[in-house]
Amino acid sequence: MPIYAIGDIQGCFEPLQRLLIEIRFNPNEDQLWLAGDLVNRGPQSLEVLRWARSLGDRVVTVLGNHDLHLLARYYGHARANRKDTVEDILSAPDCDDLMHWLRHRSLFHYDEAQNWCMSHAGLPPIWSPQQAKALASEVEAQLQGPNCGEFLQQMYGNQPDAWSEELTGMDRYRVIVNYLTRMRFLDAGCHLELKHKEEPGTQPEGYWPWFEIPRSRPLDTRVVFGHWAALVGITGTPDVYAIDTGCVWGNQLTAMRLDDQTRFSVDATQS
Repeated sequence: MPIYAIGDIQGCFEPLQRLLIEIRFNPNEDQLWLAGDLVNRGPQSLEVLRWARSLGDRVVTVLGNHDLHLLARYYGHARANRKDTVEDILSAPDCDDLMHWLRHRSLFHYDEAQNWCMSHAGLPPIWSPQQAKALASEVEAQLQGPNCGEFLQQMYGNQPDAWSEELTGMDRYRVIVNYLTRMRFLDAGCHLELKHKEEPGTQPEGYWPWFEIPRSRPLDTRVVFGHWAALVGITGTPDVYAIDTGCVWGNQLTAMRLDDQTRFSVDATQS
């Protein structure tokens, strides 16, 4: 069964349809892994959500920061950003069903049989994939439970900026969310630097891309992630694969076939 991982779609439904043709996606045989940020900034977020939901178990989706923003908007706990393009979702007749589906997506996906894991922003070097999956499940329980709205109200913030086993409550949940959906640069102690979003080399002194930080144990899985369009799909680190190639910014939408790491890309707009 071929598995294709697709980078940040962000409402770019028309390029997505061309990419599915390019990879000859067969929903009866193939599986898609979507690396988060299905929505926002692009013009057709509603169509993307409806399409992903319609695929059932043929698609694995992890939550990105824009997906969480949409949920917070839905629950009334985030202000509309002037760049938001999710109003059609919030006014759609099937909005409640779509938001129920979205909040039941994972933050971290780990397929031990395939030896691959995926989250929107990556795998912090202080966590094994097993630990990341367990910690993600703590946040998922909040999103999927009766207190989802209360959780989303308190989710935002940059503190604490590093993981500790002693963290509890919202401090614990917030840093898990930030590692898995917002991480780009870390220092040697794995403190998050969340202001800088450009390519490696632009960050403050003492910080490095998360995948260049030495790990406390060897990386025993392969990692695929989105979120960081400025990487243009290149990490230079073995077994770590970036697949956000900035479609919503006018660049490309990319899929990678996991079994051989072959990449397929289409331009954001047709020539």
